[in-house]
Amino acid sequence: MSPDRRRSLARFLLFVTPALWAANYVVARAAVGVIEPHALAFFRWLVALLVMLPIAWPALSRHWPAWRREWPQLLVLGALGMWICGAFVYIGARTTTGTDIGLIYAVSPVLIAVASAYWFGDRLSARQTVGLAVAVAGVLLILLKGSPAALLALHFTVGDLWVVAAASSWTVYSILLQAWRSVLDPFARLAAITFGGLLVLLPFTIAEAAVLGPSSFDPRSVGLILAAALLPGFAAYQAYSFMQKELGPARTGLVMYLGPPYAAAATWLLLGEVPAWYHWVGTALLLPGIWLATSRPRATRMPD
Repeated sequence: MSPDRRRSLARFLLFVTPALWAANYVVARAAVGVIEPHALAFFRWLVALLVMLPIAWPALSRHWPAWRREWPQLLVLGALGMWICGAFVYIGARTTTGTDIGLIYAVSPVLIAVASAYWFGDRLSARQTVGLAVAVAGVLLILLKGSPAALLALHFTVGDLWVVAAASSWTVYSILLQAWRSVLDPFARLAAITFGGLLVLLPFTIAEAAVLGPSSFDPRSVGLILAAALLPGFAAYQAYSFMQKELGPARTGLVMYLGPPYAAAATWLLLGEVPAWYHWVGTALLLPGIWLATSRPRATRMPD
């Protein structure tokens, strides 16, 4: 695939990937009382790894002498991306809503953009800055439900704080994923990171089962595990790794801005909660804002 096609695909995925992550917000809420948070996170990533391994194994075995030195980094990335960004969201979902999870994660792009500018000099152009501002305006419109006075009524639950920790962890994960180079391609590297995340999750999952009792595996809990593994797990993380390689962390982080409208759409379709006018207007601001923020000006051709 040519570089231009890869970049076009990456920009297309910016608008698809948040839908995959929105499924995780629905799963998080549906899992309350069905399966414990660490158990859901552990088995979600175990299934995702089993799906990835047949494809990733040739690269993993071929580059083993080189990438085995990356194990400390893989454990850190696994802890950030699979444990904190996984189990913490499921813990938080016990006392917060799926829409609120999407709203909190919508703060991540700003944090990622600031961190990228500091660490990598990944600065946005004037056009991209305008796009970023438009996207932020869309998020704020949804967050405040179309009324600036709603800012005074905002309050956080304990669940929100768990999700804040997860969103902060995602920012660090995104930056380290770019800062720590790997000999592996994005697909194989994610498989290795997933294995590292499972190693971190395992003792917490065992401790959770010892304290709260083992989770039961019935059709509903297995369905939640499969949904979390294949949509926000396997598909979304692969897309994110690909986009980050093509677009950089600051631009790729903008997918989080689509969390609120996608979460609202998911709850509308699955729970019957009809979106309000500010969801539609906010989305109308988000889409062109993200497009501007991720685009690069075309190089001008010098006259002959």
